[in-house]
Amino acid sequence: MIDKLTGTLQFHQEALNLRDQRQQVLANNIANADTPNYKARDFDFASELQRAATKGRAQSTELARTSAGHMGSPGSSGPQVDNLQYRIPAQSRLDGNTVDMDIERSRFLDNSVRYQASLTFMNSRIRSLRSAMQPE
Repeated sequence: MIDKLTGTLQFHQEALNLRDQRQQVLANNIANADTPNYKARDFDFASELQRAATKGRAQSTELARTSAGHMGSPGSSGPQVDNLQYRIPAQSRLDGNTVDMDIERSRFLDNSVRYQASLTFMNSRIRSLRSAMQPE
């Protein structure tokens, strides 16, 4: 029973972790908007989520750790973005910085809204699961 609940919510947990990492990358771009020669970075959320979901299914067949002294697998701390890419600027700047604040702000806001929507969806999913488990 617990395995089914974990499996149901694992995808959403991975999506939230990736949204959080993307938020940090975008915030870093915004913070370095005036830094000379700073190159804006981002990653393709859909492909990273696909990779994390596939990796999560593969890890479900691994051996369980029965002691705190046992070593875990390298990816056991949550999904990590392996493919962080540099963004190609629409217009070059003299100082070599590739951050376009309009693009960064819009992507930051879009990611924030999607993060909040994922949280709302997860909360409603947990609420429905809890109500299904309550005796009537």
